[in-house]
Amino acid sequence: MSDARYTFYSYWRSSAAYRVRIALGLKGLRYETVGINLAAGVRDQHSPGFRALNPQGLVPALAVGDEVLGESLAIIEYLDETHPEPPFLPAEPLARARIRWMAQAVACDIHPLNNLRVLNYLREPLGQDEAAVTRWVAHWIGEGFAALEALATRYSVAGTCLYGDTVSLADICLVPQMYNARRFAVPLDAYPTLKQIGAALEALPAFAAARPEAQPEAAR
Repeated sequence: MSDARYTFYSYWRSSAAYRVRIALGLKGLRYETVGINLAAGVRDQHSPGFRALNPQGLVPALAVGDEVLGESLAIIEYLDETHPEPPFLPAEPLARARIRWMAQAVACDIHPLNNLRVLNYLREPLGQDEAAVTRWVAHWIGEGFAALEALATRYSVAGTCLYGDTVSLADICLVPQMYNARRFAVPLDAYPTLKQIGAALEALPAFAAARPEAQPEAAR
């Protein structure tokens, strides 16, 4: 393990925080977790103390000395640049762009539409019931996974990673989104390549250790 120390502000079930836990594990970095409870009735993300750290009021956030970083992809790329092994992006520019394409398809297009604050807005100000919220989640995950399945079929070599045969930024984004899909009972049989890749990745130690249920705060 590296001697580097980080403070990681996280909610155990946040898929964006899940990505960062995977990245920290793959890099072998030590960190201390501070739980930010996003649950209704608590919502620590709106506390003045956390807002002072991250004005977005979102998790994850990573304290690096006296500096705080937000947004999971920014955090992960920072970790990749400061701890180059194992790399999350290849050296070849076109390959890097393709991996970022797949990573952003999850982090920028799929995930924001089933983020907790969006679902809470559907429930509360817009008055949608749980059936409608679930249909919303299933629709947008389905739209995104259909495209990602096509890209995985095109670029995966052995069905163990989204691009080639080496774990990349795209894979770090895929596994938490697959977890979200299962949590909302989204049918996945239409995405056999994603299911195969997801299962292979989830068996790796860094991915297994990052699972939401494996986090100490999950039992609280």
